[in-house]
Amino acid sequence: MEKLKIGIVGNGGISGCHVTGYQAIPDRAEIYALCDINRDRAMALASRLGIPAERVFTDVHEMVKLKELDAVDVCTWNNGHAECTIAALNAGKHVLCEKPMAINAKQAKEMQDAAEKNGKHLQIGFVRRFGNDMEVLKNIEKDGFFGDIYYAKVNYTRRNGCPGGWFSDSSRSGGGPLIDLGVHVIDFSRYLMGNHKPVSVYGITFDKLKNRPDIRKAGGYFSSDASSSEIYDVEDLAVGLIRFDNGSVISIDAAFSLNQAGDKGDMEFFGTKGGAKITGTVDLFSSMSGYMTNTQLAYPTAFDFVGSFNAEIKHFVDCITVPGTKCIAPAEDGVVLMKILDGLYESSRTGHEVILD
Repeated sequence: MEKLKIGIVGNGGISGCHVTGYQAIPDRAEIYALCDINRDRAMALASRLGIPAERVFTDVHEMVKLKELDAVDVCTWNNGHAECTIAALNAGKHVLCEKPMAINAKQAKEMQDAAEKNGKHLQIGFVRRFGNDMEVLKNIEKDGFFGDIYYAKVNYTRRNGCPGGWFSDSSRSGGGPLIDLGVHVIDFSRYLMGNHKPVSVYGITFDKLKNRPDIRKAGGYFSSDASSSEIYDVEDLAVGLIRFDNGSVISIDAAFSLNQAGDKGDMEFFGTKGGAKITGTVDLFSSMSGYMTNTQLAYPTAFDFVGSFNAEIKHFVDCITVPGTKCIAPAEDGVVLMKILDGLYESSRTGHEVILD
């Protein structure tokens, strides 16, 4: 079997994780072409990967004309996801698109429709579905440990962690920490709890601290286009409730800037038989012989950043090349998540619960 030829569009920070994933399976895929609106950035990556200049582009519509290209990996700003994905699908290429799927549900549905019309695979970059913690929780959930999970509290908040650049510019990002950070933990929770249909949401966003330019940042992630003078017109904190058709509920907190002790990424799940909390590792809570028990597994349960991206990339390649492989991060799930995010932002704007269709 010939190796898949992959074109990566968007050669900034997150693309590095995807590059590493393809490099981990060199016998099955090769990075064949690159595209970025910043040609110098694309050429720098091309030089490192040994890609000739004639396969480096600044326009995705030109890159997807390469007949030999099998698939496109979209790592652009959020506002480029729909255009790049649809262009690639219409050119007959399979697509892996980073999360969030788009900047709204309308764009996401157009992407899904393009995949179906062209008979091509479209996978969304829900990388947390590929982590060790998800593997453990899914396995014990299947064995009945939780009973029915009816409530989850998920938190992805930073004390002073806006990456700057396009992340704080709503025209490019579509929003702040809710669409950037919250998307991870909402998807993780919904996937673990059975991918039930969301029926209503209630959300509140705050714009109090902004990007805190007067506070010095100590480490953390910075956008590749961050600068000392930039737009900040997104929320810095979002909170919300998501109700599903089986009666279960997810509570979400997501923040770039919050006066708290430090950065947090906790997730808690509460079932009729047992519960779990993720704070790096997975802790389990249940009962045995009339006694309450707390359990830690003698198995790696922490989210492995590199390993999870590698697993996501391998799964993308498997879905294209291995007959019968079922995608665990399909476009339809991306559309549903965008409906949730749209609803939370609309609820914050109106001050009322939003009923989802």
